[in-house]
Amino acid sequence: MRGTSLFLLSVSAAVVSGSAPACAAWQPQKPIEFVATAGPGGGTDNIARAVQNIITKYKLTDQPIVVVNKAGGSGAEGYVYGKASAGDPYKVIFGTSNAWQQPLVSKVAFNYTDLTPIAAMAQDEFLLWVKQDSPYKTAGDYLKAAATGDFKMGGAQSKDTDEVLTRMIEKAGHVKLTYIPFKSGAETAVQLAGGHLDSHVNNPSESIGQWRGGTQRPLCVFSPKRLPQGAKVTASEGWGDVPTCAEQGLDIKQYEQPRTVWLPGKVTPEQAAYYVDLMKKVQATPEWKDYIDKSSQIDTFLTGADFDKFIKEDLEHLRQVASEQGWLVK
Repeated sequence: MRGTSLFLLSVSAAVVSGSAPACAAWQPQKPIEFVATAGPGGGTDNIARAVQNIITKYKLTDQPIVVVNKAGGSGAEGYVYGKASAGDPYKVIFGTSNAWQQPLVSKVAFNYTDLTPIAAMAQDEFLLWVKQDSPYKTAGDYLKAAATGDFKMGGAQSKDTDEVLTRMIEKAGHVKLTYIPFKSGAETAVQLAGGHLDSHVNNPSESIGQWRGGTQRPLCVFSPKRLPQGAKVTASEGWGDVPTCAEQGLDIKQYEQPRTVWLPGKVTPEQAAYYVDLMKKVQATPEWKDYIDKSSQIDTFLTGADFDKFIKEDLEHLRQVASEQGWLVK
């Protein structure tokens, strides 16, 4: 409680002292809508609600915030909604790299340039998951079995980060997988638990409950090194006990997904600056650190030119994968 009080005092002092000029220049005057471009329980929904809770707890705005899910069309619904709300600073869109990936591979009614980028706030990891009672103990076991059978890989949305990773697994492991898209990682986890899939590539936050509950387990993480240990998830294992996929013979050394925040296009620079400052305040709280630790994400903050550079580099990588798969929109 004392740490919370000190944080509240520091935020108040910053505003009173005038160290947040963007906030003084523009303040929201009516309720704010957080738009999650994925279904309930997925990573995008989780971050939107985590940010909402932190803002509410510390009274970082006087206005109420409501989270709405617009997951249709693999998240395109949320981005089109943002595009249609041009000039409205009360719509805050939470997404991933699908904001710029989707227009490259699907005929959608938006482009990321229709929106105003605010920040990339975290990098989320990916793991290869199987059912708890699966006979596969390593990624190598999984690949050997997949080479001889019809394996179903689930993921959140189509031609998005999960399917891109699935195609990379196929190429690196010399296997063929049937990819089945769902609205969110949470829904995908339910399908694996029910035995309708052989595997999925959920982020940690999307399947930690199922791992703890004993319905599924991670084989490996697509990271150059093992994740920080943190608290145990099960009685005997935590994230740091999960081997890297490269350790187990699946040669994909790193694959991550940014958690991104946007406003509609045609908002003013002062309105955009307000939300950049707001998200920085969110990141300064102990609750944000707790959210990052529990979800095994990497804390980051890209905005402005750095965010733009990241987008362009990621588009080049995706263009190569999409070209190999014949996904590029003509």
